[in-house]
Amino acid sequence: MNDKSLRDLRQPSRPVAGKPPKITFPCRYPLKVVGDAAEDFAAMVCQVVARHDPHFDATNLRVVDSRNGRFQSVRLAIRATGEAQLRALFVELKATGRVHMVV
Repeated sequence: MNDKSLRDLRQPSRPVAGKPPKITFPCRYPLKVVGDAAEDFAAMVCQVVARHDPHFDATNLRVVDSRNGRFQSVRLAIRATGEAQLRALFVELKATGRVHMVV
């Protein structure tokens, strides 16, 4: 996934005059992280997420395998505190080299 598509998918919008922002922080922010299937993929995602959300609770984490078993999606929710936190989380997930997409 390139930087532009990541930005287009999940970058919180800036307020437009006369319109409220699309995201009000702090909030519960759902994520789906997709990467190559591996036994440790979900654990790796959790480690990265926990660095950006110290209150992250993995008990509601859901791992879904693709139809052919090649990919996995890890579905979770974080407590988003602002755009900088989300941007840093997406950058670190991408930097692992194991994440193909974050939505």
